[in-house]
Amino acid sequence: MPVIIVNKSKCNPTSCGNYLCMRFCPRNRAGDECIIKDSDGKVAINESVCISCGICVKKCPFKALTVVNTPEELKQEPVHRYGKNAFRLYRLPIPKNNMIIGLLGANGIGKSTALQILSGELKPNLGAYDKEVSEEAVLDRFQGSETHQFFNNMFSGKHRVAYKPQYVEAIPRSYKGKVKDLLKNINKDYHGIAEEMDLTNILDTPISKVSGGELQRIAITASLLKKANTFFFDEPSSYLDIKQRLRIAKKINTLRSESNKVFVVEHDLIMLDYMTDFIHVFYGHKSAYGITSHPYSSREGINNYLRGYLPNENMRFRTKPIVYDIKSAEKAVKREVHNEWGELSKGLGKFKLEVSPGELREGEVIGVVGANGTGKTTFARLLTGELKPDKGEVDKEVRISYKPQYIKPKENITVRELLTNNPLYNSYKHYFRHLDLEPLMEQELNSLSGGELQRVMVANCLTREADLYLLDEPSAHLDVEQRIHVAKALKEITRARKKSAIVIDHDLMFIDYVSERLLVFTGEPAVKGEANGPFNMRKGMNLFLEDLGITFRRDENSHRPRPNKEGSVKDREQRSKGEYYYQ
Repeated sequence: MPVIIVNKSKCNPTSCGNYLCMRFCPRNRAGDECIIKDSDGKVAINESVCISCGICVKKCPFKALTVVNTPEELKQEPVHRYGKNAFRLYRLPIPKNNMIIGLLGANGIGKSTALQILSGELKPNLGAYDKEVSEEAVLDRFQGSETHQFFNNMFSGKHRVAYKPQYVEAIPRSYKGKVKDLLKNINKDYHGIAEEMDLTNILDTPISKVSGGELQRIAITASLLKKANTFFFDEPSSYLDIKQRLRIAKKINTLRSESNKVFVVEHDLIMLDYMTDFIHVFYGHKSAYGITSHPYSSREGINNYLRGYLPNENMRFRTKPIVYDIKSAEKAVKREVHNEWGELSKGLGKFKLEVSPGELREGEVIGVVGANGTGKTTFARLLTGELKPDKGEVDKEVRISYKPQYIKPKENITVRELLTNNPLYNSYKHYFRHLDLEPLMEQELNSLSGGELQRVMVANCLTREADLYLLDEPSAHLDVEQRIHVAKALKEITRARKKSAIVIDHDLMFIDYVSERLLVFTGEPAVKGEANGPFNMRKGMNLFLEDLGITFRRDENSHRPRPNKEGSVKDREQRSKGEYYYQ
């Protein structure tokens, strides 16, 4: 069954040669009205006439058209469809009491749509986007399933919902008061959870003045304070360091009860594995259609997603599996020293950073881990010359290409203008072939989403002339596959050009995949920080994980790092040996 999508924001009939797709469509040339001019001046496609030849897709210079086929086995109408030639979602996750259900899949595949439907924010139209669908029709559609009772309770008002949205950046636009006022409006007894979430010091701060990580913790705290029985957390780890992520995961785990249902969307696979019982994998075609898989145990679901194959559905949705290289845990390859730094010291107000001597090797990637507020970004700014050390010196002769943590494009230019201005872009653009940059080329930087802007700025960083590539949180806003593609591009370009790279990130699976050695930041957040290393991966990760108080093992099938359950046999065994890092 064909799915036909028209991206109206990309459709530009006046610049493509006056409706190029209409003129080349074989059905139009035969006299049928397949591709037509819509009321807004853009194109629309009559799906009943379209033969899915794909000629229009190839002819459109702005990549505004998508024509794909859904699996033959999928004969039911979608659960929801946004409109004519628009995205549709098939099937829904199955709600279960006393379980935490994870949703895993690429961006633009329907996870947030599923959450909106299950939370009651979006009423499913069962594919009938042009008419009102009754509650009775929705109940009939799910008759005989656990989802039927779920919707029955929803429509009768028995669900008390707490929803933590994906984009916490929007909170200051809708609320102007202080942090404590927002929390007090939800639950007067907020002090205990606020202390657990490390919000005590900012309770009197206006919402407009808090950071991204603080906003995330505020949003999660607000959800936890609600007297709800159905909880939804959409990407709760964004902006948080690994310690905060573990704290949030443990807190979400406490919601598991016979009266509660909990759903989590997350791209940090370590956190998803740590906090969920079952996982639904979302697959399909980005921005065209999404399909919700049957439930799998957390381990099976993540491994099946990495394999790109769902055995229960007999469905392959990716041609190649994502494989974690076990060599990343071994001794780093010996290479020529490319650059060195001595002892550094820098004070910023009440905060002081001490950096031990270290060096960079030709063609290697060094990962940087540590809690927020311990000086990772300050270290990056010292290397770039944005800050001058109080003690010691950095090599001013080293050319650095820097991607900062927070990206705010100042120039009102297109992606093409930005990237093609880089001398290395044409020679190295094939490394970014899986990041879907081509459809973004004619868009202006300030019109891009967070994930789109991140991919563009990573490519921009890696195609400038430099001796050192320095990337601060390149995984932010990216889905699992995009993170792997960024890691591959970074490693391949660094090795091909015999340069060095430093990557600061909080996704330990990303760090494990991309790094050969590790810089470990310890200390007291906002008071003092110490940069130790670089160490080989085993030594560095052991130091870092011991400080976190958590042990990791490698999955025997995918070789991905997996957190051990606290107090489990494997956890106790590794702790007794002092081996916190996965073997």
